[in-house]
Amino acid sequence: MSSELPLRFLLAFRTMIDELHAELARQGHPDMRPMHGFVLQAIGPQGTTAVELGRTLGVSKQAAGKTVEALEQIGYVERAVDPADTRRKIVKVTDRGYDALIRSGEILRRQHRRWAETLGADRLAALENDLRKMTPENVWKLDAPGWFS
Repeated sequence: MSSELPLRFLLAFRTMIDELHAELARQGHPDMRPMHGFVLQAIGPQGTTAVELGRTLGVSKQAAGKTVEALEQIGYVERAVDPADTRRKIVKVTDRGYDALIRSGEILRRQHRRWAETLGADRLAALENDLRKMTPENVWKLDAPGWFS
């Protein structure tokens, strides 16, 4: 049995994410960090509270709040009063945050094309199909930040 497999998966993920963030920096988002992408996706288009965000990410309310504060300072999220309950604050993604998410998607598609050119489209498709067989169906499990903690 090889213990290299999980390390190779992690290294592939790390390589893709590092390349993604280097390109995002070149495209005007130098403050984006890997955790920020998880957070922006977890906030979603309707917004969320710090408590809900912490639950989704698998981190404490305090950790979620700290991350929201950092993202607010650099313009990726904003807090607003919940129209349904004025005691609650809702965190929403700003236009700058959406720009980072859209650019991230474009960069990931380019990376996918490069992998297909390097490995061959058939081999990459087979790899993706095999990974679907070996992993849970829900690819949008966003609690990796809490799992790594």
